[in-house]
Amino acid sequence: MDRAAGLSVRLKLTLSYVGFLMLAGALMLAAAWLAGQHRRSFESLLRYVPDGAISATGGLVPGNSSFLLREFAPAAAIALAFLLVFGVLGGWLLAGRMLAPLTRITDATRMAATGSLAHRIQLPGRRDEFRELADAFDTMLAQLEAHIAEQQRFAANASHELRTPLAITQTLLDVARNDLTRDTGELVDRLHAVNTRAIDLTEALLLLSRTDQRSFTREQVDLSLIAEETTETLLPLAETRGLTIETSGDLTPTIGSHTLLLQLTTNLVHNAIVHNLPEQGTVWVTTSVHPKSVVLTVENTGEQLTPQSVATLAEPFLRGTKRIRTDHAGVGLGLAIAKSITHAHDGTLTLSPRAVGGLCVTVQLPAAPPHTGR
Repeated sequence: MDRAAGLSVRLKLTLSYVGFLMLAGALMLAAAWLAGQHRRSFESLLRYVPDGAISATGGLVPGNSSFLLREFAPAAAIALAFLLVFGVLGGWLLAGRMLAPLTRITDATRMAATGSLAHRIQLPGRRDEFRELADAFDTMLAQLEAHIAEQQRFAANASHELRTPLAITQTLLDVARNDLTRDTGELVDRLHAVNTRAIDLTEALLLLSRTDQRSFTREQVDLSLIAEETTETLLPLAETRGLTIETSGDLTPTIGSHTLLLQLTTNLVHNAIVHNLPEQGTVWVTTSVHPKSVVLTVENTGEQLTPQSVATLAEPFLRGTKRIRTDHAGVGLGLAIAKSITHAHDGTLTLSPRAVGGLCVTVQLPAAPPHTGR
């Protein structure tokens, strides 16, 4: 936005300092001149001076008030002139010294505006307003740099994931065009499967985007009921794999979107079913309530996991190949969406490996405020 040029902050501070200094000097001189009693202020300083001559050692001294005024006025003018020069020089130097950190902050802001986010101000010295501003700006730059890096990595991974089904579709169509005698039924089935995967991936990306924007209606929901609904929905999938789902817990009222929290719970339980033992595995879904929070815990049996590998499971498109089954493998966004939904509800999602194998996912959300009766 174009703005008309104005006075610099340094000049404004200098003028303000000079103005205050001159005003203080003028008031001090006026107080010395007008100091006296009530209703005689304008002649109080002169009322002790006689109109005639004063006899003193060495001769006569004129004793009228005009003489005193002629002597006082030049001295007052010299004092004010000194204050003016001193105020301009001192105010300019002091303002420059005080505003020096602001110059560094401005330079860093301009560098950030050009896209360079690696620069940090790192303002030395003890904490004051400028240093708090610089530290806050450095923190913002670090978060912005990490966020942009994450978005770039996410965009690259999403492009790769979306390109894969499109490339498969193109290959299938090329093969069918070159081999007209090929069975079209098999081609249609494979195209349907590839297209379904592309649709699932696109819907997951859209859901992740909407969740990050927090554009949803909040209402009071019971996390334990959502856990039971999810368990009933995914129970057939667990039975086909020979798994057992155990659900227990207390009423866990919280504030949020029923649809998103259902998606969160579904992703966690589905992930626990898919990444489990080949047979005779177990999934535990429990809910608990605390004074200020509610907790959903989803545990499953499985292979031994290291803390390093667990720390990356919630990243988009990061999937361990040893933990992936060919059927119902998902698109690599299940835990990422769960993490995003949790953060959108001001909660925390924690992943930790189980000592005997498998994964434990803990979601902690703020508890709903208690109802107040009349």
